[in-house]
Amino acid sequence: MIGGDCRLSVRRYLTFATGLVECLCFAGAVFGWASLVTVLKADGYFSFLCANATGDNHTQILDCSAQDEQFSLIFTIASFMNNFLTLPNGFLFDHFGTTVARLFAIFLYTLGTLMVAFSSPALPYLLFPALPLMAVGGILFLITNMQVGNLFGSHRSTIINLYNGAFDSSSALFLIIKLVHESGVSLHSAFLFLSACSIFHILRTFFLLPRNFIPHPLPDQYSYGTQCVHIVSHSSMVCHFYPFFCILCSIFFSWFINYLSLSEKTFRECLLSRFFVCHLLWLSVMQLRHYLFIGTLNPMLQRLTEGDSSLVSQYTNAFAFTQLCAVLCAPWNGLIMDRHRGFSMLLGETEHEADLRASVLSLFLTALQCVLFSLCASTPYLPLQYLTFILQVLNRSFLYGGIAAFISVAFPSRHFGKLYGLAMSLSASFSLLQYPCFALVNGALGGDPLYVNIGLTLLCLLAFIHPLSVYLHCRKLASQRDKIKAIPLSS
Repeated sequence: MIGGDCRLSVRRYLTFATGLVECLCFAGAVFGWASLVTVLKADGYFSFLCANATGDNHTQILDCSAQDEQFSLIFTIASFMNNFLTLPNGFLFDHFGTTVARLFAIFLYTLGTLMVAFSSPALPYLLFPALPLMAVGGILFLITNMQVGNLFGSHRSTIINLYNGAFDSSSALFLIIKLVHESGVSLHSAFLFLSACSIFHILRTFFLLPRNFIPHPLPDQYSYGTQCVHIVSHSSMVCHFYPFFCILCSIFFSWFINYLSLSEKTFRECLLSRFFVCHLLWLSVMQLRHYLFIGTLNPMLQRLTEGDSSLVSQYTNAFAFTQLCAVLCAPWNGLIMDRHRGFSMLLGETEHEADLRASVLSLFLTALQCVLFSLCASTPYLPLQYLTFILQVLNRSFLYGGIAAFISVAFPSRHFGKLYGLAMSLSASFSLLQYPCFALVNGALGGDPLYVNIGLTLLCLLAFIHPLSVYLHCRKLASQRDKIKAIPLSS
């Protein structure tokens, strides 16, 4: 029995570690777009859109704004698809389980990397489907990995945030491709290698993850992977002699435990709740700010450095290196939630109420970080952008970890995939505003983004509505408990 527990513990930590590697090295690679744009420009992608123009001093300059617009459009589509298709991805995961969802993710991601590998300056439009395919496959990797937090009980929020931080840090993958490209490795070879890494994803799917789901709370003696799932000790002999029966039991118990934990709240009630609407607003305004910053980083650096390519490369590398720190920043948000809940459980307070109260500080800090990040990004002072990069990666880590963590504590677990997917999908529609903003800056504003940045900073202030709403709800619950306690005293 001790040996079995030891093997189970080793498997759980191996699942956690390999999931971290998967999120860190692959899942969110498309958000390192600024680094890849440098490589694509060096290889001449969309260079036919550059044209000679007359500068302010009547000098001839090369105007590549149309080229920048194509790159911005590719990222806009990829980021939109990353979020919008999270809804069908959530339904796919909730209804068909981990294995089916992951095999679909592997197919999309591999197809995307192959398209980039076989693209060229003569076939640059392959990038339009390639990046969205990588984005959708990557977010499915994240969704199927976040359930690993259920294996670790009281550290659940920390692990969910850690995986989201690893997802953000994986944007440094394109920095690595940029560096090896400068060393002589072609884009074709780099992305063929990424395609071959699909073997790693397939092995994890079949050996280190369940066919269906990891439930919360976790049943006693829960096992998964190549072994029988949810079979208690007295059934181990049956599973040993009848492996087919074990598989049937596995499917049945997964379904049974999932539906035993049904909450009274329906999906519709969750969807129309004040919490979900405020959470959606909180996510949408901050995500738009981040997407516009990433999508316009290269033109912004070009403007602030007055076209100095070495300085642009230096700041692009600095931005990409700070993205690596996301995996270090993200656990702090989970720790804030887990520890704040554990230290101050109030008398008569349910675990659900404690979770909500613990989330207030996390939601508030995330909104505050976004406002500070937006203020720095709006200031046209080049050295200040180092601080902007730090605030951006810190806020992005808190933001995406906070989305999943709040949904996991505020709503029934059986709706997690659907609600997470719907939040990401609806916020994606809002994030499409980044392209009109980019066109406005390049057109009517003559390349000066100051007024757009001021407007986005004011928009980010709306994110404070969500923590305020949750705080007032928790105060109302506490007040009701106090009234109930006071009834016997008054009688």
